[in-house]
Amino acid sequence: MDEFEMNQAEGIREDETPETPDENKDATEITADTETDEMIENAREILAGEEEKEETPEKKSSPLSGFFDIVSIVASAAIIVAVSFLFLFRTVGVSGDSMFPTLHDGDRLILSAFVIKPECGDIVVTCQPSAYSYVESTLVKRVIATEGQTVDIDFEKGIVTIDGKELVEPYIIEENRTHERESFTAPVTVPEGYIFVMGDNRNNSTDSRDYRVGLIREEYVMGKALFRIAPLGKFKLEKY
Repeated sequence: MDEFEMNQAEGIREDETPETPDENKDATEITADTETDEMIENAREILAGEEEKEETPEKKSSPLSGFFDIVSIVASAAIIVAVSFLFLFRTVGVSGDSMFPTLHDGDRLILSAFVIKPECGDIVVTCQPSAYSYVESTLVKRVIATEGQTVDIDFEKGIVTIDGKELVEPYIIEENRTHERESFTAPVTVPEGYIFVMGDNRNNSTDSRDYRVGLIREEYVMGKALFRIAPLGKFKLEKY
């Protein structure tokens, strides 16, 4: 092959070589267009969100709304207190001086509405019916003995004994020690399900020494005195 033919063949091969720079350019332009479209779409979404916020004004709380909230809270608290007193606690007033000096006429007490088992020394309120109309059915007394215990009283010395041991009674003042017999016949063993009660003012109290009251069935114990709500400043009740 002569030199002219070789040059012509090389020229043909050079003409057939694809021009890759143009294809790269086209791909770059497509990528740039796609990114631009995404940026525009994102900008539209942001603007739409800002417009939606402007169209939805924030709700402002009014003074009236706050007032109703306070009323609702107070009403809820009142209902809780009412339910608590209905099912858990009771109030009772003291009438007379049979529990002097521990309690006075006109005192008001808070009682637990349930008593699992009365214990010696507890101040309880009882509601045992009596066959005698002049004996109050509701009594405020102190538990002296419970089931199985034997009560005896030395009326000359004013000393109460439980199961042969002298009962220590710091809640009684000297002049109010147990000198009044009433209709008591000693000794007395308290049967199951009963309690023996007396007032702290032993010489001015109608209680288990008197046959008109007698022993109290536990089912008639309304509750145990927890503390005093009146008069103010004398809330605590000592447990002995």
